Amino acid sequence: MATDARPGVEVTVEAAVEASFREEWGRIVATLIAVTGDWDLAEECAQDAFTQALRTWARDGVPARPGGWLTTTARNRAVDVLRRRANEAVKLQQAARLEPADGTDSDGVDSGDRDSDGTDSSGIADDRLRLIFTCCHPALALEARVALTLRTLAGLTTAEIARALLVSETTMAQRLVRAKRKISAAGIPYRVPPAHLLPERTAGVLSVLYLLFNEGYGATSGADLLRPGLCAEGIRLARLVARLMPGEPEVLGLLALMLLQDSRRVTRTDAAGDVVTLEEQDRSRWDGAEIDEGCRILEATLGDGTAFAGPYLLQAAIAACHATATRVADTDWRAIARLYGELAILTRSPVVELNRAVAVGMADGPAAGLALVNALAATGALAGYHLLPATRADLLRRLGRNDEAAEAYREALSIAGTAAEQRYLGRRLAEVTEVTEAAGDRELEA
Repeated sequence: MATDARPGVEVTVEAAVEASFREEWGRIVATLIAVTGDWDLAEECAQDAFTQALRTWARDGVPARPGGWLTTTARNRAVDVLRRRANEAVKLQQAARLEPADGTDSDGVDSGDRDSDGTDSSGIADDRLRLIFTCCHPALALEARVALTLRTLAGLTTAEIARALLVSETTMAQRLVRAKRKISAAGIPYRVPPAHLLPERTAGVLSVLYLLFNEGYGATSGADLLRPGLCAEGIRLARLVARLMPGEPEVLGLLALMLLQDSRRVTRTDAAGDVVTLEEQDRSRWDGAEIDEGCRILEATLGDGTAFAGPYLLQAAIAACHATATRVADTDWRAIARLYGELAILTRSPVVELNRAVAVGMADGPAAGLALVNALAATGALAGYHLLPATRADLLRRLGRNDEAAEAYREALSIAGTAAEQRYLGRRLAEVTEVTEAAGDRELEA
């Protein structure tokens, strides 16, 4: 495995490139889309830059500003491609706009057609936020908006997005192609829309940010459960949208939800990257500043309790129940179950129903929770979703039905997407199997 060529630097080049991908992919792609208008070209050139980094950094060492190096390399690649295509003046003009000049951004790339302070008519100087609003144009189906932004902004693979949205990889690939074609054919502008058009884009934008954060908080695949860079990016962009749309309840609800969830993130895995359950987490390590900010936003938004609480505000209220409980025993599971019930009415989501079953199982006992899980499983709505059999297994384990629990753990283990979750489920399976075997030994002795 190659390492950084500079003396005394131990980080591997592969690790440096991977870290840069997590931090810089969205910035690079958004910037190239801003100046070329070509989504596929932007992704292709960004990917080429990361591939070249593996070779060049192994020889020359990891640069002091990896993001700047990658952006410049991707920009130069785009210039080369456009010049090869340039049989018409407009392509030559696009290539010229990519050359470094006065007014370039921090990565040395012209940010496109905007005012001298880097903003466009929306007043927002952020290519990634422009990208979100472009992806979330109402001409696109909601599923396409979410998928396209997760691909271009977060760099998730088609397979990862398919898992996150519970569809097949083939379906997702087709959805992404159609979305890009529609943006091109319809001439959808790359910008944050004017204020009077913001409401029709809000649901799509919030869905994107929600799934972006969730992919960081609980990755759908890979070695690690957590992708902190995506969590940070989700919170950063949520703050930008909240600034753009001050006083919008669901925008504030989403920001509060992210902060309250993120406050517990560092305790969700141990030093080895293994899953630590909520009951086992060291609550003294939760981020008190994020909890306080999230609760302040939630309280200010809900006011006296008469205001309508949408899906994100309800989820933030649930997160606050967890984040403010100083001990496991202090968790108000009945309130959480009630809030999930309200959320289920609004969303009609089977995932919400599964979470409600967990809360009911904690409030009223595992048998009550198991009845809800079994009813949900019978609908087939969450087929292939590993948390359904994992939840069922946990409830069966708590009821002492270890043979059935072991079977459910095996099912969950076979479809879990991350190595961290697989290790956790494997440990649980070993525990209930050991209990079953020990009981069998006692019967033989008797």
